[in-house]
Amino acid sequence: MQQKIPATVITGFLGAGKTTMIRNLLTNAGGKKIALIINEFGDLGVDGDVLKGCGAENCTEDDIIELTNGCICCTVADDFIPTMTKLLEREQRPDHIVIETSGLALPQPLVAAFNWPDIRSEVTVDGVITVVDSAAVAAGRFADDHDAVDARRAEDESLDHESPIEELFEDQLTCADLIVLNKTDLIDADGLGRVKSEVASRIARKPVMIEARNGEVPASVLLGLGIGTEDDIANRKSHHELEHEDGEPHDHDEFDSFVVDLGAIADTSGFVEKLKGIIAEHDVLRLKGFIDVSGKPMRLQLQAVGARIDQYFDRAWAPGEARSTRLVVIGLHEMDQDAVRKAIEALV
Repeated sequence: MQQKIPATVITGFLGAGKTTMIRNLLTNAGGKKIALIINEFGDLGVDGDVLKGCGAENCTEDDIIELTNGCICCTVADDFIPTMTKLLEREQRPDHIVIETSGLALPQPLVAAFNWPDIRSEVTVDGVITVVDSAAVAAGRFADDHDAVDARRAEDESLDHESPIEELFEDQLTCADLIVLNKTDLIDADGLGRVKSEVASRIARKPVMIEARNGEVPASVLLGLGIGTEDDIANRKSHHELEHEDGEPHDHDEFDSFVVDLGAIADTSGFVEKLKGIIAEHDVLRLKGFIDVSGKPMRLQLQAVGARIDQYFDRAWAPGEARSTRLVVIGLHEMDQDAVRKAIEALV
């Protein structure tokens, strides 16, 4: 009987650093042949493009599968299970499967899918790893003003006490076997202490919690947990599952995304500074993509979480490749897409 292939699910909110951590993992995997399944919220596959360019011999472009047809937790039957079936039919099977969920995905439905008969017999969930943006937690990004909410609930008992962002953050923590507190270099010791307390207060289970900078975690820590999480998924229910025991499907009506296409950018510093104002004004949750910098042979990658924006040249434009600036914007459903689009387009 063939040994089951271990699969690691890596989850975490938008901008937590999942892709960076996976890139580090692929380049330090100790010869393991890894198949990578990437799911993004929106039509622009930024993370997949980044990881395809990492040059890891043990994870070629053929080993990287992108799912951009909606959040993986909502398309398990249509996308994930067929993808896994095809992967398992390959002549050269992977040593390990790594799945990066969308930052807006609930890991619970995905883990439950590993109990599908055709998958359960051949694959097991080695562990669920939840990556946390420590700086965002320290800044209160995932916490509502609970006193104000309690006051509103006193006036209207039907009011939901948690925001969709806060619920999703807790659901991702609830499913974790390992929590990686990433970006600890952006906060001081007191801030880190508050983050640890905040994260611990959100969940009844107490998974292992480790610290990381720039997503640098050894492969030996991330892989080989041997949990078999699919057998324990009933004890890790999401808010939606607890509130809708009748099986009402989960959706992502609270969030929207769209892509902005622009021409070449000459003054990237000025462009980025003005972007910060747009992000703050419209409460954009996440912005990421690639910039065509005038006169430069390299492509500039841009990643924004709130007003914090990182940028770096990731690779040269390929011969014959169409150069363009493409940014995906993610925010709450009430975000004014037209206003955000026009504001960004006016920067060029």
